[in-house]
Amino acid sequence: MGGLSSFSEYKFYRSFRIPVHQSDNLRFIVQFAENDEELDDTTLIDISTKGLGFSTKNRISNDTELNISLQFKKRHLDLTGRVVRAFSNIDSKNEIIYGVELEEEAKFRKFLELYLASFSAERTAGVVTDVILKEDYIKPSDGFEMFSLLLSLFKDITNFGNREKFLEDILVEVVRVLGAGRASLFLINPETNKLEANMAMGLDKDYLKFDYRMGIAGSVFTTGVALNIDTTSDYTRFNEAFDKKFGYKTKSIICYPFINREDKIVGVVEVLNKRNKNRFTDEDENIMKVLSLIFSSVFQDYNPISERSRVRKFSIPFNREFALIGTSSKSSGLRRTITRHKDLSNHMLIQGEPGVGKTLYANIIHVEGQRGINHLEHLDISQSTDEEIDNQLFGDSNVNESLLIKCQGGTLIIKEIASLSRCRQERLLKILDEKRLAGSVISLDVRIIATSSLELSEEVEKKAFNRDLYCMLNQVYTFIEPLRRRASDIPLLIDYFLKEECQRQGLLLKNFSPEVVDKFVEYDWPGNIEELRVAIERAVLYNPRTHIITKTDVASNASPLFNLSIKRRLLGSIPHLSDFEISLKDRMALVERELILAELRRHNDNRSKAAKSMGISREALRKKMLTSTKILESIEEQERSAMDKKAA
Repeated sequence: MGGLSSFSEYKFYRSFRIPVHQSDNLRFIVQFAENDEELDDTTLIDISTKGLGFSTKNRISNDTELNISLQFKKRHLDLTGRVVRAFSNIDSKNEIIYGVELEEEAKFRKFLELYLASFSAERTAGVVTDVILKEDYIKPSDGFEMFSLLLSLFKDITNFGNREKFLEDILVEVVRVLGAGRASLFLINPETNKLEANMAMGLDKDYLKFDYRMGIAGSVFTTGVALNIDTTSDYTRFNEAFDKKFGYKTKSIICYPFINREDKIVGVVEVLNKRNKNRFTDEDENIMKVLSLIFSSVFQDYNPISERSRVRKFSIPFNREFALIGTSSKSSGLRRTITRHKDLSNHMLIQGEPGVGKTLYANIIHVEGQRGINHLEHLDISQSTDEEIDNQLFGDSNVNESLLIKCQGGTLIIKEIASLSRCRQERLLKILDEKRLAGSVISLDVRIIATSSLELSEEVEKKAFNRDLYCMLNQVYTFIEPLRRRASDIPLLIDYFLKEECQRQGLLLKNFSPEVVDKFVEYDWPGNIEELRVAIERAVLYNPRTHIITKTDVASNASPLFNLSIKRRLLGSIPHLSDFEISLKDRMALVERELILAELRRHNDNRSKAAKSMGISREALRKKMLTSTKILESIEEQERSAMDKKAA
C-alpha cells in the first residue's frame, strides 16, 4: 500500500493544477465518507484533471476517503476521492493543504472544461503558460518548440480583438510545432448540415465543406472521441475524396473536438501529415488537448440553431423530420442510447409494443449516424406478401433490385421481423453471415435494424424464430417502453402533435384545456404514441372553430381497436394472470417470468446483469425461466387440446 500511496502522491504532485480564485464563485463542500461529517473551514485552493487541493485546520490522515461536492453556475457535481498528499500552508501556519485524488475523472473533466471556458483571455493565457512550462520533455528541443508555441499563444490571446488573426496564428504555429503539413479548424453549420472550415492552412477554406458525418473529422464530431491515425493501416473511416480532388496524399491525421459553454461539440481541429513519421506522437496529443481547451474558450458562445439541422442538439425539436419528444428518464435514456449506437455498424434489434415509435427510433439512428450519408430503406414484413419479400429483400426477380444492395453503406430497417417465415429467416441469416446475395459478386456492407412488437427471445424458445439470426440481430439491443410508463412525456407529445395537425389542416394553432390534458395523461394509451397522434388528429378535426378544446372523449377519439383495463395498466399484459383455474403458485411463476423478461430487456438480454439487479444468481434466473416456460407451454397445450375437442 505504501508504494501505491507514494505513486499517487507523485502523480498528484506532477499534475498541473489551476489556482481557484475566490471571485470564481466555485462552491465547495467536503465530508468524511465514513460518517458524512462536514468540514466547515475548508477553502478550495486549486483543481486539476487528477484531483484538487484544499486547506483546512483539521488534521486528516493520508488515504482518508472524502465526499466532495462542487457547484459552478448551474453545474453540480458530487465526487469521491482520497487524500494522497499533505503539506503546511505557508500563508497560514495553522492550516494544512491536502491533495485529493478523485475517482470519477471523466465526470470531473467535463466540469473542468466548463470552469475553464469562463476564464478571461488574460487568465487563459496564464493557464496556457503554466501548463506548458509544467510539461517534462526528453529533449531540450521539445521544450524550446513548446516555448515558441507558448509565446505565440500568449501574444495572440492577450490581443484577442482580431479573432481571425488569432486563429490563423495558432494554426500556423501548430503546423510548425507539430511538424505537420496542414491544419484546419471546422465548425458545424446546422443550416447546411456540414462541417465547414473556419480557418485552414495550406488550402482555400471555401473548398472545405462536407457532411458532418463524413471522414475522420465527421467521426470525431459525431462521437466526441479524438483520433490519431495512420491512414495506411487504418483507412476504414478515412475519406479519400478530398485527396483525389486536390491531388494531396494524406498519411497521418490527428483530430480533436472542441465544445461551447453548453458542452455541445461545435467543431473539430484537424492536423495532417506528421513529417518523417507515419503517426503523430503522444506529445502531439498533449498539445492538441491544450488547443482543444483554447478553441472551446474561443467558441464558447457559438450555439447555432436551425430548423433544417439534422443534428439534434442544434435543431428546433418541433421542426425536425425525426423528433424524439419527451423529457422523462426513459426518453433521456433513449437519447443517450442513440449517441452510443448511431455510429455502430453492428446489426440492431428494437423491441416494444405497437405504436411506441420503433421505426422513428431506427430512422434517427440512421440519420444521425455516419451511415446517414448513404441510403436508407424500409421493409415491413407484416404488410408484405412472400413474393414481395423474395423480390425486395433477396432480389429473386433481379438481384440488383434487392434492398440489401440498394442500401450499400447505409441501413435497411426490417419492420416486424418476427413475421418472417422460418425458411426466409434462414436465408437471411446465410446472406448476413456470408455478406453476399446468391448470384451476386457484390460484398454487402449494410446495417440491418430489425423491429419487433413480439418478444423475440420467447419466439426463439417456441422455435418460431431462428436462434442464430436472433443472436446476430441482438448484437445491439434497445427496448422502448410503452407510453403508459412514461406519462410525463404526454404533455410535450400533445403540443407536438397539436401543432403538426393544425398546420396540416391549415388551422390556427389550438390548445387543449388543462382538464383535457389531464385526461390524456391519465388514459392508458394501449396503442401508445400512434394512438395518441390519432386521438389528437380527431380532436382537431371535430373542433375546427374552437381555439381551446375543452371537451373530448379520450376513449372515443383514440382508436377503437384498443381497449386496456386498469388491471392491465397496473400489472401489464401478463398471460393467464386472471385465469383462476390455474394454481396461485403457477400464476406467481408467470408474474416472476414477466419481471425477469423486463429486467433482461433493461440489460440488453445480459442474464448476469439482470440476475445481479434482481438480487439472485444467474442459475436461479435460469431455473425460474425454465420453470415458467414449462408452465406456459403446459397451459397452452391444454388450451390447444380443448380447442381441438371443441372443433371435433
